Amino acid sequence: MKVPLLDLRPQMAPLEEEIKAAVGEVIASTQYILGPKVEAFEAELSEYLGGAHVVGVSSGTDALLVSLMALGIGHGDLVLTTPYTFFATAGVIVRVGARPVFIDIDPETFNLCPEALRRWRGDHPDKLHQVKAVMPVHLYGQCADMAPILGVAAQHGWTVVEDAAQAIGAHYPVDGTRKPAATLGELGCLSFFPSKNLGCIGDAGAVATRDEEVAARLRQFRMHGENPRYHHACIGGNFRIDPIQCAALSVKLPHLDGWNAARREHARYYDGAFADTAITTPKIAYTREDHVYNQYVIMTPGRREELRAHLLANGVGHNVYYPLSLHQQECFKDLGYRAGDFPASEDAAARSLALPVYPELTEEMQAYVVEQVLAFYA
Repeated sequence: MKVPLLDLRPQMAPLEEEIKAAVGEVIASTQYILGPKVEAFEAELSEYLGGAHVVGVSSGTDALLVSLMALGIGHGDLVLTTPYTFFATAGVIVRVGARPVFIDIDPETFNLCPEALRRWRGDHPDKLHQVKAVMPVHLYGQCADMAPILGVAAQHGWTVVEDAAQAIGAHYPVDGTRKPAATLGELGCLSFFPSKNLGCIGDAGAVATRDEEVAARLRQFRMHGENPRYHHACIGGNFRIDPIQCAALSVKLPHLDGWNAARREHARYYDGAFADTAITTPKIAYTREDHVYNQYVIMTPGRREELRAHLLANGVGHNVYYPLSLHQQECFKDLGYRAGDFPASEDAAARSLALPVYPELTEEMQAYVVEQVLAFYA
């Protein structure tokens, strides 16, 4: 049997004709830049997120980038974030001229550790005035522990920008309610890369904010900073979302909650299968219903690369997210970090392994994945 890490075909098949029709409407309209399909999707996503303003952009990376640009973050500024995430999180900080400051992850959840954030604050009183933002990442589909992060940020006037690229549909419990990921901080960034829980047919992203003025700045910055047309008070970029992507996303959005529910059930199956073994998984910090499992990740008890070879030979798709903590990336060596500075992040990089969890997996496919993992360690 072959079980891919991700297979988009079974999800696309029942929606293909509807998506083709929606894309065909864009083609026939000849309105290929912004326009009604973009406005419609932004409104639909706003409703899904509980009324936040939504600004569609060209990718999840550009969502992060335009957020920092709209906030005026640049040279001499510090942005606090996690070293265990996709490269773009830290890359955009450097691109605007600011400096990323890494805070280690919670070894149980893999998300930015609030206690480590507090320790950094206490250890660096001379740098607090340089910090302009905190960028927590909701890794693998589970929200970071936002209440203490927001509390620390509020004490110092730091803006919180959520990297929710992997977490659309996830929630965080607040005062007896459940708030959607991307609506907890001042800005929340989403990705619609095809592998995401809500994936488009190319590249696209969005920024959510409850501040109307911030939303207006984001719209200005995504159009080279112009307002009105051909008048530029600031320098932005070409960060426009494509209406063809919005056409596809509008078709797919109503199915998102069902797809996320299927991912949760697959995760429940894996959790049960690995319960009495040496294999562990990142802790469910709140409830399973708050998690959307963009990835299902195990922590291998050793010999990960040998396990990967075994899985490859037996047709089981898998991947490592991420094999190198960002502070160890060559392009960030000038930040001055060394191996051992972030032990939880480095351990995750050394032992984590993602298994198939996409919604259309069958129980037979999951059973085979589990069988192969356990056979290797038997």
